[in-house]
Amino acid sequence: MPGARMVEKRSVMGRAEGDRTGDDGERTEPQVPAMRIDRRGVWSCDGEPFARKDLVCLLASRLRRAADGGYELVLPCEKRPLPVEVEDVPFLAVEAFRSGTGEDQIISFRTNVDQIVTLDADHPLVIRTHAAGMLVPYIVVSEGMMARLTQAVYYELVALAESRRTGNVEQIGLWSSRQYFVLGRIG
Repeated sequence: MPGARMVEKRSVMGRAEGDRTGDDGERTEPQVPAMRIDRRGVWSCDGEPFARKDLVCLLASRLRRAADGGYELVLPCEKRPLPVEVEDVPFLAVEAFRSGTGEDQIISFRTNVDQIVTLDADHPLVIRTHAAGMLVPYIVVSEGMMARLTQAVYYELVALAESRRTGNVEQIGLWSSRQYFVLGRIG
């Protein structure tokens, strides 16, 4: 058709399909896009942040831990999983919900990719010590995947916390799903 221009077919990640030869005519593999999730939970490809939350949620549903301990995306349009550089953890807990009181209390979280996770034996709270001795709370989302609690969510938990003495140690924590989760020690 005169005047028509050819548009190359691209995969979901924007790579040209079938492009297997370099400038010198040698067969080459397509360049793997640089996928990254920064500490603020921003997903990007080749340095450009994804603008659509629904795309991020879709990609998050395809994210898994790699055999080497890193992260990778498993997409039906790609022959191999795509590596993903994750600065801290792939998800953030951005909102907390509470029902009940005392030992019968249930605490749930909504992540930045709209997953709901209930604090329980399968999804425990994990406190890690980061630079300068700062305690940073996480919740296990699924096997090998964690969400870091935002500072606002962590402060909500601290407001709900109660102290409890175990031996000579006084701890602060909260109940969820009939388990006590420690946020830290007092003194």
